Amino acid sequence: MPSDATPDPYSDPLAFGQRLQILRQRRGMNRPVLAGLLGKSPSWLKQVETGTLQTPKLPIILRIAELLRVRDLADLTGDQSMHVDLFVGPGHPRLAAVKAAVDAFPLAASDHEAPSTQHLRHRLDRAWAARHEAPNHREVVGALLPDLIRDAQLAVRQADTAPARRAAQAVLSEVYSLSQFFVAYQPDSSLLWRVAERGMVAAQDSEDPHAIGVAAWLAAQAHRDSGPNHYDAADAVTMEALRYLEPHLPDASDDVLAIAGALQAEAGYTAARRGESGEAWGWWDKAEKTSRKLPADYYHPVTSFSRAIMGAHAVTVAVELHQGGESVRQAARADKTVIKSRPRRARHRIEEARGYQLDGQPDTALATLDKAWEAAPETIQYNGYARRIILEETEAQQPERRRRASELAVKLGLLAA
Repeated sequence: MPSDATPDPYSDPLAFGQRLQILRQRRGMNRPVLAGLLGKSPSWLKQVETGTLQTPKLPIILRIAELLRVRDLADLTGDQSMHVDLFVGPGHPRLAAVKAAVDAFPLAASDHEAPSTQHLRHRLDRAWAARHEAPNHREVVGALLPDLIRDAQLAVRQADTAPARRAAQAVLSEVYSLSQFFVAYQPDSSLLWRVAERGMVAAQDSEDPHAIGVAAWLAAQAHRDSGPNHYDAADAVTMEALRYLEPHLPDASDDVLAIAGALQAEAGYTAARRGESGEAWGWWDKAEKTSRKLPADYYHPVTSFSRAIMGAHAVTVAVELHQGGESVRQAARADKTVIKSRPRRARHRIEEARGYQLDGQPDTALATLDKAWEAAPETIQYNGYARRIILEETEAQQPERRRRASELAVKLGLLAA
């Protein structure tokens, strides 16, 4: 290997500091940025990376893992007994069947007649509704997806007119969008990107503003969750989609208006990840104004965008900006509304828990994660932020807090019963 080659953080033996430096550089994050997010000085971080200071304690290690999106703690610590997946949940039992349906590439003519687009749309609507209503939403969606994917693909192949093909592409795009919700945070990142890209291609071929907006919304999330190097790509997708939707908005349906609002909220989320407070809250304001144009009881079937969700978005913006007190204030306001979707409600509880943790209220954070578990266990099981908080509190000095955190860790499969 050439002497100037980048070391591999997964090879042994490498000290913690060396692993940290390599993983930080691969994420495109400089020392001042990471140090600031940790509440430390750049010189402190340099001393950790060079081995002048000892390996930090577990709470700091977990925070570093969160900021660098380290999937397995062993990759950062080098301790092969610490295999804990943070930002990838367990592989779902139905993942293989969904993957097989996505990967299938039948070219021969089929003797099976594709369902009508109207029939597929009805099945898809029922699948979205089932996802929002089920605490075990991955199990429910995973059971429906293989047949939905195959039938939607077949409908596109058998469409015999341009309008019919565009309508089928719109449905196929949204089937891929539903698939992305299932595949996200599972141990197959290449499948996630395959689904996201196919969804975007089908949406563009459909020329349907709603399908294009949904595909862009999900693609932006995939880029942003890939780390700081991909924030610009997330913004590019979001802004291009908003520019495309703008001329459609004066006469738009509620669904198209809502996906524009969801994209505005996503722009704020990415800005908050960057630490750009004014930009983040500015986009939140735009999204809030868009939500006011929707009926009071409206709820977008994919993104959950609505008047009721804006409080939850405010909590997320404050948390991503590391504004603990503001997170708690926004959480108190948001709890006055009811989020209909169980997985979205669980995610909101996790964001609230992050806010309480930032504000120095770990007991309240754990109690809030309990509420997330009650709403949708399959949301919290796959959420890296929740896993980080729980693991951190299993090391708490207070016995009662340690017990509560350990019980949650066992539920999530982080610790043996």
